[in-house]
Amino acid sequence: KELLKYKQEARNLQGIKTPSPQDALQQRLIQQDASVLQLKQELLRANMDKEELHNQNVDLQRKVEERNRLLAEYKKELCQKDRHLQQHQTKLDEMLRQLSEASYQQVDLERELEHKEALLAHCMKREAEE
Repeated sequence: KELLKYKQEARNLQGIKTPSPQDALQQRLIQQDASVLQLKQELLRANMDKEELHNQNVDLQRKVEERNRLLAEYKKELCQKDRHLQQHQTKLDEMLRQLSEASYQQVDLERELEHKEALLAHCMKREAEE
């Protein structure tokens, strides 16, 4: 008993008092309130981060859709240009064929002209001799 008395006196001198059950309960409630407040702050931060990520996702989705739309337009233009190029290539091939035919006809006509000039020269020579 005497030892307990001295221990209590020593605690009182050091400013430490034996916590009553009510004080311990109050201290525990304060700690729980602080923990709840900290969890609420973390939840708020997590929700803000989630909202920011959602907004970024929406923005990226919009950009992807815009790029897909542009890509579709470019593909459409490219197909039209390919079609025009094919049409022009067909016309060019036809013109080259016609030019080749004309060239052959020109060669034939030049040979025929040379032959007729030779005949004319021969006839004129014979006429001159007669």
